[in-house]
Amino acid sequence: MTGAAESVPPVASGGARAGLRPARALSGTVRFAFLAVGVTTALLPFVWMLRTALGPPQNALGMSASPLPSSVSFQAFESAWRAADLGPALLTGVAVSLAILALQLLTAIPAAYAFAWVPFRGRSVLFGVVLATLLVPPQVTAVPNYVTISALGLADTRVGLVLPFMTHAAMIFLLRQYMTTIPASVLEAARMDGLGTPRTLRRVVVPLCAPAIATVSVFSFLLSFNEYLWPLLVARSPDIATPPLALAGLTSRSSALPDFAQLAAGSLIISLPTLLVFIVAQRRLAAGISGTGQGD
Repeated sequence: MTGAAESVPPVASGGARAGLRPARALSGTVRFAFLAVGVTTALLPFVWMLRTALGPPQNALGMSASPLPSSVSFQAFESAWRAADLGPALLTGVAVSLAILALQLLTAIPAAYAFAWVPFRGRSVLFGVVLATLLVPPQVTAVPNYVTISALGLADTRVGLVLPFMTHAAMIFLLRQYMTTIPASVLEAARMDGLGTPRTLRRVVVPLCAPAIATVSVFSFLLSFNEYLWPLLVARSPDIATPPLALAGLTSRSSALPDFAQLAAGSLIISLPTLLVFIVAQRRLAAGISGTGQGD
């Protein structure tokens, strides 16, 4: 009787495992279905934009279900490049975005370190004020910033495009959250080795926070490169037009319907720098996103 009683649990355990297999398979199928729907939804606009750019202009508004155009032509890319003067616009957009990124890292990294590890009176209150600035829409500060930039004589200059974005509260928050995951023993060991705060930040904290820095750098570049409102106010000369402004100029050259194939081709061209940045930083991007938000 004892042997029979002892043989029951393995059978029940095996039956439970067998019952879990269909449930796990169903759960995996459901997850795969949701993932497939999400990927399809995300990629469909790009596939349609590529179809429009490669197809004949007169068929751009056709509601054909086929993702392939009736005929393939690269004429729209050449036309968009010349009509919108995308070469100088891309150079301006990349230069301005990199300058903004450099300034934001120079200001956000020390601020995040101070909020994470430097004790001072009113630190929590000041950090709350920094976070509160995220609630202010950028449209609210656009006019005051424009008045300030104009008073400084920096309107219609590349410096005027960069200066209002020299820091960002979201970058400070994300870096601060990641820095709080660094063990205190690591920073204490750096102090015992004679490293001051600047050298500890430069030699210890920054290398450890490389995934988070890569993450916020990608987001910063994307936001700056795709910014439209501020360049629309400041960049009056075509010489310093950013890619969104140059692309918008294609729709204002004629009172008739725009060339949608040309617009789609221009959109693909100006999306190449952001795609390149994402490809270069994708190794650290996932690690940075998963690491932020784990602090105290």
